[in-house]
Amino acid sequence: MKKLIAIIDYGAGNIQSVYKALKFIGADCVVTSDKKEILSADGAILPGVGSFGDTIDTMEQYGIKDTVIEFTKSGKPFLGICLGLQLLFPASEESNGAKGLSIFEGKIKKIPNANGTLKIPHMGWNSIKINNKNGIFKDIEGEPYVYFVHSYYLDAADKSIVSATTQYGVEIDAAVQYGNIIATQFHPEKSGEVGLKMLKNFVEMIK
Repeated sequence: MKKLIAIIDYGAGNIQSVYKALKFIGADCVVTSDKKEILSADGAILPGVGSFGDTIDTMEQYGIKDTVIEFTKSGKPFLGICLGLQLLFPASEESNGAKGLSIFEGKIKKIPNANGTLKIPHMGWNSIKINNKNGIFKDIEGEPYVYFVHSYYLDAADKSIVSATTQYGVEIDAAVQYGNIIATQFHPEKSGEVGLKMLKNFVEMIK
C-alpha cells in the first residue's frame, strides 16, 4: 500500500508543479486543505509562493497554521519548499509584525544588494553545498545546481540544522533538516533530475 502525501493547499501558486512532480515519480499524493486529511497523511509538503505576511494570514483563514504546527510534531516526514521554509521561522523582514510558525529560530532577511550588481529576486540555477548527506540529500554527489526564486533568505540561529548552503551576495541557508522536518529555499520540483531525486528520497523517508 502506497503512503499518502498531503500537499497542503492554502492557495499557493506552485502547488500543481509539486503535485505533477510527485505523480511523475509515482508517489501517491493529494492536494488538500482539510485538517483531518492532512493530519492522517503519512507525509506532508508545504509549498510556498508569495509574501510571508499574506501567506500567514491566509493560512490562519484556512485554519491551516495550527494544523501545520501539529503535523510537524507528529514525527511524520514534513517538507517545506521556498516560502514553506521561511514560514517555519518566527518572522521575516518582508512583513513586519507577521508571526511565522516558530518551529525553528532564525531570521528571514532581505538579500543584500549594496552595490546594485545582483538581480533581485534571486531567480535561476545556483549550486548548493550539502552539509548533511542524509534525508533528501542521500546519494546526491558534489554541489548540484538547483532552481531558486526568492528575494529573502534564511539566516538560521542554529547552524547544526542547516543541511545545505548557497552563495548569492551572502551565504544563504538553503536547506534545513531536523528530525522529521526538512525544508528547502530552492524548488526541488523545478530542479530537474537532481530535484526529482530529492523528492524520491523524501518519499523513501515516508516508507
